[in-house]
Amino acid sequence: MTAFWAWFVAIGTIVFVIWCVWLVSWSAKQGPQGKEDEDLVGHKWDGDLEEWNNPAPKWWLYLYFITIAWGIGYMIAYPGIGAFEGVLGWSQEGQYEEEMANAQARYAPIYEGFAAMGFEALAEDPEALALGGSLFASYCTTCHGSDARGAPGYPNLTDGDWQWGGTEQDIITSITNGRIGIMTPWAQVLGSDEAVDNMVRYVQSLSGIVEADEAAMSAQPQFTTLCAACHTPAGTGNPLLGAPNLTDDIWLYGSSDEAIRNAIVNGLQGEMPAHGEFLGENRTRILAAYVYSLSQ
Repeated sequence: MTAFWAWFVAIGTIVFVIWCVWLVSWSAKQGPQGKEDEDLVGHKWDGDLEEWNNPAPKWWLYLYFITIAWGIGYMIAYPGIGAFEGVLGWSQEGQYEEEMANAQARYAPIYEGFAAMGFEALAEDPEALALGGSLFASYCTTCHGSDARGAPGYPNLTDGDWQWGGTEQDIITSITNGRIGIMTPWAQVLGSDEAVDNMVRYVQSLSGIVEADEAAMSAQPQFTTLCAACHTPAGTGNPLLGAPNLTDDIWLYGSSDEAIRNAIVNGLQGEMPAHGEFLGENRTRILAAYVYSLSQ
């Protein structure tokens, strides 16, 4: 926050508090002391139930003063008046760092104990899996779902299909550094809607969804030219590039005509964010073991 805005917020806050005090004080002095006919406000219900112009009860007004006093004390103790940091020295960054330090002191020995275990053993250890499941629930369920079965564009982690490889190092790298998968749009290169339709049918035929007729097979040379660099000539995919296997029955974005056509015409881009910076090495390995266990 710049100095101008810090002073703007501080002055605005102080003026508003002073105005609140004046308004409540002024309201406490309003209204008649007696109940004369001319003090009726003119509202009437049920024939004879009328409203008087009476001041609010003193105890009600005192609650306002107490609330204002509490607010003033809070802004003195904690940040709330421009750039003033509060007499207690609290900040959200400081609280976060303190909580992280406490968590590190509490859980670091536990994670270090698992660091010496082999990956396969880690993926079978009940305590390690419980910790990994907790990490998964905190960081992964938003995209992959609470059951880890994913959604269109988000891989299913419970099957045996690994877009970027399923070894210990592959999974750890995915979690640590994240992944970016890009498929280039090919509609203009293919040249016509008919050519796109033929490519859709050919891709579907690789996994046995449809039988490859003469029109579908006419797309094979273009597949070899345009697609094989990533998906291989046989369509089996390449984990080094994150290129999916097109010969099985697992489809990241769907196997319908519309889904495949959209991928060919518009291209695709998927991204998994990096988690290594805030998970750390030991927690990343435990999470990787848990993810690995889901498909075993």
